[in-house]
Amino acid sequence: MRRFGQALVHALCLVLAAAGAAAQTPYPSKPIRVLVPYAPGGLTDVVARLYAEQLRHSLGRGVFVENKPGASGIIAIEEMARARPDGHTLMIGNISTNGLTPILLAKKMKIDYARDVQIITPLADVPVFFLATTTNFSPTAFADFLAYAREHPGKVRYGSAGIGSYQQINTEILAKRAGLDLVHIPFKGGGAEIIRDLANGDIHVSWFNITNPVGMMKAGRVRAVAIAAERRLPQHPDVPTLSEVGFPGIRASQWVAAFAPSGVPPDTIEALRHAFGKAMAVPDMQEAFERGGMVVPPQSSLDDPQGWLRNEMANWKRDVDDVGIVVEE
Repeated sequence: MRRFGQALVHALCLVLAAAGAAAQTPYPSKPIRVLVPYAPGGLTDVVARLYAEQLRHSLGRGVFVENKPGASGIIAIEEMARARPDGHTLMIGNISTNGLTPILLAKKMKIDYARDVQIITPLADVPVFFLATTTNFSPTAFADFLAYAREHPGKVRYGSAGIGSYQQINTEILAKRAGLDLVHIPFKGGGAEIIRDLANGDIHVSWFNITNPVGMMKAGRVRAVAIAAERRLPQHPDVPTLSEVGFPGIRASQWVAAFAPSGVPPDTIEALRHAFGKAMAVPDMQEAFERGGMVVPPQSSLDDPQGWLRNEMANWKRDVDDVGIVVEE
């Protein structure tokens, strides 16, 4: 019995020592997976890869981006939320996948988003143009668009990525506030199809982040009549903000942020937040942001990411309910 007791004590000591060693293992202890809810090449994917490159240097581990498109972001969200909560599986999502999907498609999710997902930090803000076609469409300014739409109820067509997309929600908010009767044209193919049909005049207006339509704008096939941003952009000084044209509070600006499973320890989240923040200050990142028309998120969102996201989603839910947008289950 004495030998058995000694063996048991020895085994317990080994277990406790192993647990202590594991608790002291510095983060990260292995490569980091970053899930992106879109195919390669889009805005969110570009932001993810820019940050991944910087995190490789600052964290000293491999950081690998994996594209998991589909189901309005649900596929990536659920895989990330179910991963081991050790900070080695993250997700980079945006306003649509991590702001609107949890509101509009909560019943389609097999997780409890508020319980199972936590935000690490916002990563980028991307101003958004309100674009109008120049093909057989006379308005050249936002006021012209309003006047034309009021004079032609049920005739002005707007494009979006579908019911529940930021483009659809913001256009419906705008239509309600301005008293417009617009026709919604959803596109399964997303941005490429929308900008093509906008340039051809098959639709008249749509929202686009500023990284996509510059070529079409230079070619004179579409024009920006307003921009969702806090102030005019130096690259486009002639494009007024929505506040300037009389519609403050329409939040079409796209954000991109990093997320983790809710069980990841606070010290690991803080280490990641520090690494992302350090990446924002790297000159190469700042140059890439400027080229892409992106800006560093407001300081308030960086100081209190959880509070910022709660407020953001509460505002979106209020607007969605106000305009009566419902996604079929």
